[in-house]
Amino acid sequence: MKKILIVYYSWSNGNTKRIAEQLQQVTDADIERIETSKPYDGSYDEVVAQGKREVNSGFKPEIKPVAFKISEYDVVAVGTPTWWYTMAPAMLTYLSGQDWTGKTVVPFMTNGGWPGHVIDDIKKICKGAEFACEMQIQFDSSGKDHLETPQEKIDEWIAKVRKL
Repeated sequence: MKKILIVYYSWSNGNTKRIAEQLQQVTDADIERIETSKPYDGSYDEVVAQGKREVNSGFKPEIKPVAFKISEYDVVAVGTPTWWYTMAPAMLTYLSGQDWTGKTVVPFMTNGGWPGHVIDDIKKICKGAEFACEMQIQFDSSGKDHLETPQEKIDEWIAKVRKL
């Protein structure tokens, strides 16, 4: 059986965290939350505006040290919310600092109706990896935590990941 690590970033309502934890419960994988060294603060709208500036400039915020090393895993599930049509800057920092050679990456992302090009961007950064079971999960478009993607579809995806 392949060893699985789930790495995710989640900020406002914990939607990506929620999906990562569902995946972890079924796969019994190790799980790691990526956190910025300096937490975002301010209102939701202020952080959204800051996120837009960061994405547009390619900013990679400093992140806290991580406990798990991807070199010890066969499969790495990578989860991020969509920030201005791509991954959150903290996930960009994490992904850019890893050697993906020989790994299988399971990219998943959460969004409020605008998935953008997150999965394609993850594939570009994780050079040397193979990709499997990519997933886009939609929550409501008002920035809240109401799930729009049917839970059955998420359960089917999790079952496929478990078979890796």
